[in-house]
Amino acid sequence: MQYTLRQLAYLVAVADHGSVTAAANALYTSQPGISSAIAQLEAQFGLQFFIRHHAKGVSLTPAGQSFVAAARNLLAHAEDLSQHASALSQSLQGNLELGCFTTIAPIFLPRLLAAMREDYPDISVRLHEGDTEQLQQALLSGQTELALLYDLDLAPSLYRQTLQTVLPYVLLPATHPLAGRAAVSLQDLAPLPMVLLDLPHSREYFLSVFRLQGLEARVRHKTVNFELVRGLVAAGNGYALLNLRPQTPQTYAGDALVCLPIVEEVPALNIVLAWPQELRLTRRAEAFVTLCERNISRLG
Repeated sequence: MQYTLRQLAYLVAVADHGSVTAAANALYTSQPGISSAIAQLEAQFGLQFFIRHHAKGVSLTPAGQSFVAAARNLLAHAEDLSQHASALSQSLQGNLELGCFTTIAPIFLPRLLAAMREDYPDISVRLHEGDTEQLQQALLSGQTELALLYDLDLAPSLYRQTLQTVLPYVLLPATHPLAGRAAVSLQDLAPLPMVLLDLPHSREYFLSVFRLQGLEARVRHKTVNFELVRGLVAAGNGYALLNLRPQTPQTYAGDALVCLPIVEEVPALNIVLAWPQELRLTRRAEAFVTLCERNISRLG
């Protein structure tokens, strides 16, 4: 059986007060509980800590004096650890490990982190980018405390704080015959070549938009790169469905794009901050959650 800090605290209390009765009164606990704890320690370590004097309390043996001194030191370190943990959980300084979905990161994070630095200059945010599977694994393994991602096939063990809801839209080159419309029907898109954002879960989501209407998309190109999707579309390689819209209607190459709503009713996605259900957030993480709630709607 492993000893406990409570057993050591009982031992030190008896040494300090000179009797089990006085220690029990000081700690507001029972005499049998303290006696049992000391007996368990003596049995575990094969030592006798006290000489019992009938009706006159106890005195420490030489072994007891040495052991109690070590126990005091260990209890002091345990208190230091408790204070350190409190500082980690309550302090608005230190490192915040943050995961972010790869397509969300460039649109939201630059200004979010600038606002974080302005409001909480002593908090350093360390970024971990990835897809849904990578971010979930990082959360569940404790590598990150929070993740900013889509609420798409997330594990039930993760809590979600919804920040924004986004609908898919159609991305077309500015010269496309459909680009002048107010909205585009999936019926018109299905026969045309598609450029698919080929990230885990994202690909299934975009294809399901068609399947819910009894249609199948004709995928010409697949890529995991958000900006390459935009570039391929702008160069006339097909259309794409996306959820997030950069502020600029142009690609890296300077080609023009058009974003149009979809005529049919289509499933929206929530952008969320996620963390393990059983995790108690540090004050650093709580500060970032609040900052996101206050800022993200005007950034996206």
